[in-house]
Amino acid sequence: MAAIHLEGIGKAFGSGQPVLRGIDLDIGDGERLALVGPSGSGKTTVLRIIAGLEVPTRGRVLIDGQDMTEVPAERRDLAMVFQNYALYPHKSVRENLAFGLRVRGIAPTDIRTRVEATAASLGLTHLLERLPSQLSGGQRQRVAVGRAIVRDARAFLFDEPLSNLDPRLRGDTRAELIELHGRLRATMVYVTHDQEEAMTLGQRVAVLNEGRVEQVDAPVRIYTQPATTFVAQFIGSPPMNLIEPGRLKATSGIGVAAGTALLGIRPHDVRLMTEAALLRGRVQFVEFLGASQIVHVQTDGGRITAVTGPESVFDPGDEVHIGADPARLHFFDSNGRRL
Repeated sequence: MAAIHLEGIGKAFGSGQPVLRGIDLDIGDGERLALVGPSGSGKTTVLRIIAGLEVPTRGRVLIDGQDMTEVPAERRDLAMVFQNYALYPHKSVRENLAFGLRVRGIAPTDIRTRVEATAASLGLTHLLERLPSQLSGGQRQRVAVGRAIVRDARAFLFDEPLSNLDPRLRGDTRAELIELHGRLRATMVYVTHDQEEAMTLGQRVAVLNEGRVEQVDAPVRIYTQPATTFVAQFIGSPPMNLIEPGRLKATSGIGVAAGTALLGIRPHDVRLMTEAALLRGRVQFVEFLGASQIVHVQTDGGRITAVTGPESVFDPGDEVHIGADPARLHFFDSNGRRL
């Protein structure tokens, strides 16, 4: 196992445009951390710097207190799982799992024991003699994970490993990874652009934006206490509604903090009412999702989305009033920071 510390990590490529702008991050020994952000936020670059596949322009990488910034990838004893699986097509599952151990000079009896134990833990025992072309996408992904696990590495780095799977299989594989972490108690860093995946897999979640860390916290705090308007809108589906407080009715009873630039309301906390409330608007359209529905309302302050139960009936053109529990409101300053 390993504790990983990133200190002031910056990275610029040939153009000189910085990709990372001073990343400070602590990943605890045995922790499962998810790195999430939009395309171009720098999350994969962070992972590659941890792995030793990229060297930072500035800053340090420490693993268990040892400066590894200039240490090549092969000497860091970290295992990486990629999006494209990277399996050897001409080798069986057994040979794919064993290859890295054989290269490191592990004794054949030890290789056999470790391969069979790993295959059993991932439900691959009956597939050991098959080629990758004879496996489903989910099975190939488990082999890729197994090839990392069999090494007994200090930490496991996952670079969007589930993005090629269908939604149901992604859910099943997420559950398998969480169970696997519980058994191994290994340090895991998981990169994804999918905020649902990050919130599910991370004991803590680091949200990146334009090469900076916006917030690092437990998933529940990321959702209920977003540090910035970026986090507020990136995490959560549909994203948080942001309203200029000056557009609220004076009779709303909502006390707005001094200097507040924006008021945030999660769509699940919006209440559509018939009596006067925060705002008034008209229903534009409704998305029916089965267990819930998303109601889009146009107000003078812009479009507001609300999530309601399926029993509510709203039609385009209906006039509605928008209310919310004051305890569930969020306030942000002119720089987009939480008040």
